[in-house]
Amino acid sequence: MKIKKSHFWYNQRQRNGIFVLAAIIILLQFIFFFVDFDSKETIQLNTSEMQGFEREIDSLNKIAIEQKKPRIYPFNPSFITDFKGYQLGMSVEEIDRLLEHRSNGKYINSIQEFQQVTKVSDSLLNIISPYFKFPDWIGKRQSSYTVKNNRSIKSENILTVSDINSATAEELKSIHGIGDKLSERIIKYRNRLGGFLVNDQLYEVYHLDPVVADKILNRFQILTRPKISKININEASFKEVLSIVYVDYSLTKKIFEYRDEVAEIQSLEELKQIEDFPIEKFDRIALYLHAK
Repeated sequence: MKIKKSHFWYNQRQRNGIFVLAAIIILLQFIFFFVDFDSKETIQLNTSEMQGFEREIDSLNKIAIEQKKPRIYPFNPSFITDFKGYQLGMSVEEIDRLLEHRSNGKYINSIQEFQQVTKVSDSLLNIISPYFKFPDWIGKRQSSYTVKNNRSIKSENILTVSDINSATAEELKSIHGIGDKLSERIIKYRNRLGGFLVNDQLYEVYHLDPVVADKILNRFQILTRPKISKININEASFKEVLSIVYVDYSLTKKIFEYRDEVAEIQSLEELKQIEDFPIEKFDRIALYLHAK
């Protein structure tokens, strides 16, 4: 005969569980009655901690904002674009004056000239002028443009100015200090460039003394600019970029790695962010490349 068990019968394990549960309930009751959750001291502690967290968050936000601000790298003011001018704080009128100056084939060669052309305020000039980067040859160049400046010159220079892009080796050798080797070297470099785009590219000819270059530019100037189409950096092939005189294999590789990283280059100024980019060559590279 089976003995019916009571519904309230529990084994040892169940009784232990009930005991633990009852102990927890009693403990919670003690905490509820004896701990003052409205204590002002606790509120003050939490408030102090919250203020500390808020200060830390504010500090991190400020750092993030500073990091998001566009960094200004050294640049040649002759090649400021609309977008670059806007970033620098220039007005539309000031940017237009600079672009008009450049459209006439003229360049900016000093901080004073930049202000004269653009008419920017002294306050803005003081902010951006420390970042101006002029080519090294500007400091070395002597006052060679005597034809333009109507200065007193030697009788050997009182001649009609000819086009340097069509000058022959024999014509170049008529300049004192130019022989067979230098005349050939000048023409060879001119051919590599596809023709001189700016007179100052003459100073880049290997072993050509700046004083002799001055004499050449007294007789020869760019009268006809070569028709060179700028290469779109976002569509160019590796070979096309490498063909630019001022860009070697290593730099070409870095440019393409950067382009792959950002997907599309918005402004040619971005190239300055590339590690070890030759800033002093940027104004020359910009003659052959553009971002579109």
